Amino acid sequence: MHLKTCVHPKTRIHLKALALACATAALAAAGPAAASPDKPVIALSNAYFGNSWRHQMVEAFEAAAKKAKDEGRIADYIILNGDGTVAQQNSQIAELILKKVDAIAIDAASETAVNGIIEKACKAGIKVVSFDSVASAPCNYQLNFDFKGYKRDQADWVLNKIGGKGNVIVVRGVKGSAPDADMFAAQEAVLKNHPDVKVVATVYGQATASVAQSAVANVLPSLPQVDAVLAQGGSDDTGIAQAFDQYGGAYAKKMPVIEGGGSSNFIQWWAKRHEANGYSTISMNTTPGIGGAAFWLAYSLVKGATPPKMMIMPVATVTDENLKDYADLPAGVIVSPSYSQEWVEKNLIAAKTGN
Repeated sequence: MHLKTCVHPKTRIHLKALALACATAALAAAGPAAASPDKPVIALSNAYFGNSWRHQMVEAFEAAAKKAKDEGRIADYIILNGDGTVAQQNSQIAELILKKVDAIAIDAASETAVNGIIEKACKAGIKVVSFDSVASAPCNYQLNFDFKGYKRDQADWVLNKIGGKGNVIVVRGVKGSAPDADMFAAQEAVLKNHPDVKVVATVYGQATASVAQSAVANVLPSLPQVDAVLAQGGSDDTGIAQAFDQYGGAYAKKMPVIEGGGSSNFIQWWAKRHEANGYSTISMNTTPGIGGAAFWLAYSLVKGATPPKMMIMPVATVTDENLKDYADLPAGVIVSPSYSQEWVEKNLIAAKTGN
């Protein structure tokens, strides 16, 4: 039976209500999924749909799933987007278990609070991959980024760029998520090694331009001159830059060193200032193309692959040296390659044996 897939692949704005309606419609319309390793049904449970990174990730999953379906390799796929709460994601995964899907890729609302329902899925014979915001259930496969490693390297670069002293704003990501906790911990560790750097404000940007802009704009009037901003990625970099642009004053002449998170809008902003006055920063970001990698990994698990239980994805890095290579990206996207089945087999599955 055909399963209705409900998603908004071109949307670039936060449509929480529509995403919730979409999830409900998909569950209501979908009939029982016949479990079949020959032609499996692969599902995506995405806990949060409120920023451009997550939209692009869902698009990557859907593109891979559509390719597999068109080629007759899967029976169907289901995409469910949530409101960021554990309760809703638990409910959605429970419905997917009842539908007897063959595999579920999960961008989790919590590292621990969805573990119980994941264990139920595993006991039901469903292959589970958590990715990006991973879950720690022992039975699931984790496809993650080295959030602590790359964020440590980026924070080090930025603080060295300002000479190891000055005032810094920290803009955190999606509240309650595992990536936010990991990246913030890495930033705190780097800050401890720079005693002459003072954190003058810490706000949440939700990896979203509008939220980050508002959060930074609200605190700027009460702060001394800011020399750098440590952020987390998504499109928060664009919102941070816009907040300083609109505030003006001394920032019209000397903009703080803002960590880039891979937003094409930020890279375009940076490129203009680099050409005009040599503005320099660094952008490092997790790649939303992981959605496609998660699909192919889930598919391979159903087909009998035995990858490592924990796998690490690469991040994308933009510097002054390669800035021109990315300056012409379309607006509203995050720097990311796409990941094919062949890439997954070579770089994730075969990594277990070193092949």
